[in-house]
Order: sequence, then C-alpha cells, then structure tokens
Amino acid sequence: MIKKIFCISVLGFFLLVCHAQDTISPIHLSGKQINNKRLWLIAGTHAALWGGSYVALNKAWYANYPRSSFHFFNDNREWNQMDKLGHVWTSYNVGRISSEMWQWTGLPHNKSVIYGGISAIAYQSIIEIQDGFSAEWGFSWGDMAANVVGAAAFVSQQLGWKDQRIQVKMSYWPYPYEADLTGRRNQLFGNGLTEKILKDYNSQTYWISANLDAFFSELHVPKWLNISFGYGSDGMLGGTINRWTDKQGVQYDRTDIPRTRRFFLSPDIDLTKVKTKSKILKTIFFTLNMLKVPAPAIELDGRGKLKLHAIYY
Repeated sequence: MIKKIFCISVLGFFLLVCHAQDTISPIHLSGKQINNKRLWLIAGTHAALWGGSYVALNKAWYANYPRSSFHFFNDNREWNQMDKLGHVWTSYNVGRISSEMWQWTGLPHNKSVIYGGISAIAYQSIIEIQDGFSAEWGFSWGDMAANVVGAAAFVSQQLGWKDQRIQVKMSYWPYPYEADLTGRRNQLFGNGLTEKILKDYNSQTYWISANLDAFFSELHVPKWLNISFGYGSDGMLGGTINRWTDKQGVQYDRTDIPRTRRFFLSPDIDLTKVKTKSKILKTIFFTLNMLKVPAPAIELDGRGKLKLHAIYY
C-alpha cells in the first residue's frame, strides 16, 4: 500500500499548487481553451511521476528482495481482500485527482476524465509489473482487476453523471495488538506511523460513500450529507492463516486469534460540497475527500454480532 500512496500525495500537492496560482475549473464544467504550457506541464508531471516512481520503488523497495523471471501470483484469498480494496481506493483517487489536473489545462471534460482514468491504471501498472519480477510476489490479475474497478468507478460516474455521487474512501484506527505480537506487526506492516496507516490491513476500513441529495432529492437533506457502507477485517497475522515462521526458524501458531470481517453503516460528509469561497480550502477539501469523516457507526461482524460506535474512525 505504501508503494501506491506516493502518487496520491504528489498529485494532491501539485493540485494544491496549481489551485493556489489559478482557479481550476470544476470538473463538471465544459473544457475551456487549451493552455499548451499547462498541458505540457501536467503531461511532464505525470511522466516524471511515472518514471521517477519506477526508479524510486525499484531502489527503495524491490532491491531488498530477490529478483526472478516474470511470473504470476494468485493472491485473491489473502488478507480477506483488504488489499484489493486498497487497490480500488488508490486507483479511484489517483484518477480523480489526475483528472482535475488535466481539466486545469483546458482539455474538454470527457477527455480530462478519460486521461485521469488512464493515468491511474498506468501508475498502478508499474507496481504490478515490478511485482511480477520479484520472487517475493508476482503479477496479480486480482490486483489489476481492482485497479481497473477503481479507475472505472471514477470515469463512469464522471462521464455519466458529471459528478461523483458514490465515492471510495478510507479510514484508520490502530488495531490493539497483543504485546508479544508487535514484532509480527512491524514485520508485516512497518515500524513508522505512516507505514502502519497505509499498510496495516487490520487497522483500515474502506467505504463506499453515497450522496443522499443526489439520489433522494425529495428528502431535502444537506447537499454534503452522505451515507456510507464500510468493510474492514482484523485479527490477520498472515495472508491466509495466522501461522508463520520467523527468520530464526521459530514457528508460531496464533490461530486462536479469529480473523474477523466487519461491516459498517455510518453517515459521512462530502467535503467537495461544503461551500467556501477559498480556492485553497476547495482544493484541500477535494483532496481530503478520499478519507472518511469520523462519525457514529453501526457494525455487524462476520459472527453476527451487532455493535454501536459513538464515533468510528
């Protein structure tokens, strides 16, 4: 997951800079006259990000693992599919931000949207290709399918509705690992807070957040009010089972810890529909809209247990 968030961070920062310099046309408006300087700037930014990420990831990530010939790997059963939702979330939001940047150049709406979706899939593909040459992983068709689903979720709505009525979001709250499992946690998900937020599947929740006013205007609810459906899973200390062997050859069996799927229902806020005259705030809200706003939630877990949360992150 940390291999993918770099793109969103850079695109979000660049979008903020552009917005500070000039008003970016809202994505739902028709394209204006193309600004060739901006077009080359955005195209160069995407190309540099694509190539730079390939080199940086190859050096910082894949160099730590042995290489192999290109091969495939079926990981669809791993992590209770939380990793697949991470791919959907990443490609959806990369497409959303990239499309807004293409719109800033003056490209027509539909072309900007399509370029945004292609940019998202292209970026994700460099990761999958490098996975294919790594002995630790392999090219995953499941990951690629999730990438396409995320990009398509953005593109289809923007072309059809000229709006993102259904958004893909993420939230995070640290999972309470037992003291003797912190080593396993760090091995799997990293030591730093940033790594844990982006890699710890036990601590993540992914959301489908739908705008109520867009679907039920007769209710006369605030235009920013969403209803969201979340999915998370915890108790996972391995891809498919809670057994592992450490580097010293010591075997561990923690199958006593249940791997539990969790389903949520919670209100949410569409930050892009919060009214403000500030260009900077609009861009910040647009970028932060990839995250679920903390709110009360109802949870139903895989064992049929119902739970209420006063605030769920």
